[in-house]
Amino acid sequence: LSVLYFFTYGLMTVDPVGWQLGSICIKANAQSCGECIQVSETCGWCTDENFLTVGESKSARCDDLESLKKRNCNEAKIENPRGGVTIDKDKPVTDRKKDKAEKLKPEQITQIQPQKLTVTLRSDEPQTFRLKFKRAEDYPIDLYYLMDLSFSMEDDLENLKNLGTDLMKEMQAITSDFRIGFGSFVEKTVMPYISTTPARLINPCTGNQNCTSPFSYKNVLKLTNNGAEFNRLVSQQQISGNLDSPEGGFDAIMQVAVCEEQIGWRNVTRLLVFSTDAGFHFAGDGKLGGIVLPNDGKCHLENNIYTMSHYYDYPSIAHLVQKLSDHNIQTIFAVTEEFQPVYKELKNLIPKSAVGTLSSNSSNVIKLIIDAYNSLSSEVILENGRLPEGVSITYKSICKNDVVGTGENGRKCSNISIGDEVYFNISIESKKCPSNGKSEIIKIKPLGFTEEVELVLNFICDCQCASKGEPNSAKCHEGYGTFECGACKCNEGRIGRVCECSKDEVRTEDLDANCRKDNGTDICSNNGDCVCGTCECKKRENPAEVYSGKYCECDNFNCDRSNNKLCGGHGRCECRKCICDTNYTGSACDCSLDTTSCLAKNGQICNGRGTCECGSCKCTNAKFQGPTCEICPTCPGVCAEHKECVQCRAFKAGEKKSTCEQDCKYFNLITVKDRENLPQPTDQSFPLTHCKERDANDCWFYYTYAVRNDTKEVYVVEKLDCPRGPDIIPIVAGVVAGIVLIGLALLLIWKLLMIIHDRREFAKFEKEKMNAKWDTGENPIYKSAVTTVVNPKYEGK
Repeated sequence: LSVLYFFTYGLMTVDPVGWQLGSICIKANAQSCGECIQVSETCGWCTDENFLTVGESKSARCDDLESLKKRNCNEAKIENPRGGVTIDKDKPVTDRKKDKAEKLKPEQITQIQPQKLTVTLRSDEPQTFRLKFKRAEDYPIDLYYLMDLSFSMEDDLENLKNLGTDLMKEMQAITSDFRIGFGSFVEKTVMPYISTTPARLINPCTGNQNCTSPFSYKNVLKLTNNGAEFNRLVSQQQISGNLDSPEGGFDAIMQVAVCEEQIGWRNVTRLLVFSTDAGFHFAGDGKLGGIVLPNDGKCHLENNIYTMSHYYDYPSIAHLVQKLSDHNIQTIFAVTEEFQPVYKELKNLIPKSAVGTLSSNSSNVIKLIIDAYNSLSSEVILENGRLPEGVSITYKSICKNDVVGTGENGRKCSNISIGDEVYFNISIESKKCPSNGKSEIIKIKPLGFTEEVELVLNFICDCQCASKGEPNSAKCHEGYGTFECGACKCNEGRIGRVCECSKDEVRTEDLDANCRKDNGTDICSNNGDCVCGTCECKKRENPAEVYSGKYCECDNFNCDRSNNKLCGGHGRCECRKCICDTNYTGSACDCSLDTTSCLAKNGQICNGRGTCECGSCKCTNAKFQGPTCEICPTCPGVCAEHKECVQCRAFKAGEKKSTCEQDCKYFNLITVKDRENLPQPTDQSFPLTHCKERDANDCWFYYTYAVRNDTKEVYVVEKLDCPRGPDIIPIVAGVVAGIVLIGLALLLIWKLLMIIHDRREFAKFEKEKMNAKWDTGENPIYKSAVTTVVNPKYEGK
């Protein structure tokens, strides 16, 4: 049981990641070391013969490394083989200059390093290595020009008559080792692609045009470094014709790719220039001519002419991609503007290919080839062969200017100049052992290049200790098994920890009786299986929870809980009973024996008014409360409690003046001159209380109360602090002066208000005066003092 405790407690105390890893190993129920190490790279197998205890199954030997150590498995007894990477061939990349006199053969030039590695893989353990790629200067180039010779390409053919020598001159700036070849194609020689009338088979063109007989594909010139020969043979070519618009170019591309010997390909950079002004037929189109056999992807050139066009269908795009990749051929589609969209879509399906716009008469073909080559050669893309089942590979590129690519972009680097070095970090991981357990070989290569890296994959499918197994060992019940890695590996038909039972007798009544506790009815307490008369306890979903015991009657997860924690988080659960940590007790380890939390400020446990139980004070007197029994809501304060006795002893006054000697002798009294001489709390190592009280005459007295070594001490200021009486004269003078000042202020305010009022009235009067209008009529009772009489006889003479 003690060993089981270490096993359980070890799992419970590891970090969350370790717990999850442990659960993976345990849940796998591995019956051998080989099965164990296939579960995860973190799983190990304990080979110690005495490692298992009662109730543990053989699979308990498989666990994560930390848990095995915690379960007392010696580190030297833990089988945990590791994978690795070994470099077998590491030839440095070539540092070569074009202007040097030294000329190397293509096979002497190295652009990728290393060239061969052995990778040992264990399940779920990735292995990483780095590849270096460097573009070599003056690398040889083979270029094959494949041209559509249907009638619409007549003017284009005329412009190619000097292509050989002109292109060689231009390519001198790139490489000193350049070869060129030429081939042509038209269409399958069956209806409805061409006219099969005898006259049209001789001359498929109309009018006075002199055309050659139709053909599928013709290898006109094998790859050569003789540009003049290229010009001569191209000049001899004639245009042909067909009926439909799409051409049979895919048949020609397939033959150019697979007929290496006839074309003359070397293991160098291989370029195929495909020139046309029309679309293409692909797989399935052959049915129009009654051709149903799929293209076989083999070479069928006789006298440099494709002879099976009438027998095999056109190849599919996927078939072309495979063959072009297998033969490291980079394709340049030189097509007219009209068919640019079609061939750009095709380019997206064919790795390491480019599309250039061909002028109507192919006059720009040299510039097109140079530009396309520069574009293709400035990019490196890694691809790998078929991977074994369960093996995965990931790429991470470190390109020019430390640009990092991951995922699909991790396979490639762009904008690489000659002499630039780029790196690829490649990680390989296996999820399981192959069924045959044998080594596998895969190859990684840059597309369009002939060089490749060979990877030999070895798989760790069993432990080293398995090779030292003892067949028919005496340790395995009469030799019914092989003793390996500390445990018995039973022969066919035998089971049990030491192969002690036959599968036919595994559930007999006699054996089951050995698995019943106290002759009860439950087999293995319903927590396990009876195997050969021995209980093997069940495993829980949570591997930290285990059943144990001879009859699986114990477990480590059904103990009492406190605060929703097993054993209160202060103990471990053994056989459904809490084993508490130091300083903890109780059925759920929820009772602390530590009295630190019960110490009061005065250093006493619970202020001397109670006992400390489970880390909390239990006050003996019900009137006291608080964490340390320091609060008494119904008790007077310390100062009020001792006020009368201090007053009577220090000042011979107060209510206890007559009984002072009897009631107030329980403390020592010490007088001081002033308050500054009273003891301060920071000066003492014992509790001290400062008090300020008032007597019947409204005088204040100050004192301190303390308990030192069970002796009560009172320090009191010897003089009372009485308030002084009021000074009458200043008070009366102040009141009179205040009344006078208030009166003067009121008079000033009244006078100010009257002045403001008078000014407003006068202004109003002046305004009305200016606005007044006087009546100028005469007084009706007014009579003038002068009377004027007119002589009636006066005539004015």
